[in-house]
Amino acid sequence: MREWKGYNHGINLGGWFSQCDHSEDRYDNFITEDDIKKISEWGLDHVRLPIDYNLIAYDNGEIKTKGFNYLDCALLWCERHNLNMIIDLHKTFGYSFDAGEKEDGFFERSDYQQRFYRLWEEIARRYGNRGEGVAFELLNEVTDRDYCDRWNLIADECIRRIRVIAPRVKILVGGYWNNSIEALKDLKPPFDENIIYNFHCYEPLIFTHQGAPWIPTMDTSFRISINSTYAELKEANTRMMSQVAVSYDAFDPDKSLGTEYFEKYFSEAVRIAEERNVPLYCGEYGVINRAEPEEIVKWYELIGTTFDKYNIGRAAWSYRAMDFGFVDDHMAGVLDKVIKYL
Repeated sequence: MREWKGYNHGINLGGWFSQCDHSEDRYDNFITEDDIKKISEWGLDHVRLPIDYNLIAYDNGEIKTKGFNYLDCALLWCERHNLNMIIDLHKTFGYSFDAGEKEDGFFERSDYQQRFYRLWEEIARRYGNRGEGVAFELLNEVTDRDYCDRWNLIADECIRRIRVIAPRVKILVGGYWNNSIEALKDLKPPFDENIIYNFHCYEPLIFTHQGAPWIPTMDTSFRISINSTYAELKEANTRMMSQVAVSYDAFDPDKSLGTEYFEKYFSEAVRIAEERNVPLYCGEYGVINRAEPEEIVKWYELIGTTFDKYNIGRAAWSYRAMDFGFVDDHMAGVLDKVIKYL
């Protein structure tokens, strides 16, 4: 399978310019150049930078120059410390993966879609011809499967417009069900040789999101070990979750979670990527800070080994805070161990 060089091992900068209060204090202090330097010293090759449209555009669609100044600064720091960057539009006019943002109408309203295109044209004019150092991710986590056909059309038009300005910039496209790996088969064939298929992986969710308060059916006191058997994972999933990405019945019920789980989970996507000659990239993966730190390390070892086997680039979620932070107190004792597997 094709490898996307320069974007093999990365981390997200979630919460800086997205999923935040959009205050100047947040922009100025949540991530600093020292953080970028530290990421580089870990041996990573890139960051994924989620941004909301609020950073770079007003509600009427006009461009916020000051917001782009923050992006300029982030890119400068990355260049200074030999890191590539993915600019990920986490929220656009009329759409957010988080219903709490109260953004709606994007898939129905052509005026919101036009704003989306114009925003990406502006980003392309500013950053689209910097070689391999910058890549574009069109939109984070399309939710409903019903959006699939409309999203394919919107993404295709957006890529066409970007290509007029930036013919060779790498562009990431993901599918429905929050960038589910299952949705990749329903994406249009790649527009050209510079398209990357993007997915997210928090599997098995019953482990990576144990106790997560934003999952309505989850008991926030629930905990489960990475060493649980497939039978135990299945039982807990039946109690706490509505569905599974990979059936636990496919594995020996008395065996603990291993790389075979991720190999099965990735298998169809790998086949599709090989057939379409497109690289695969995992833009988010991680474990909630409620899990035991040593068990978080083991999960990263399992999934990281499988990523490496298939040349799948990735960016862990997330550098600081956001319930998954690598530099937060709960990871202090295992940080040196876990970064080896990113």
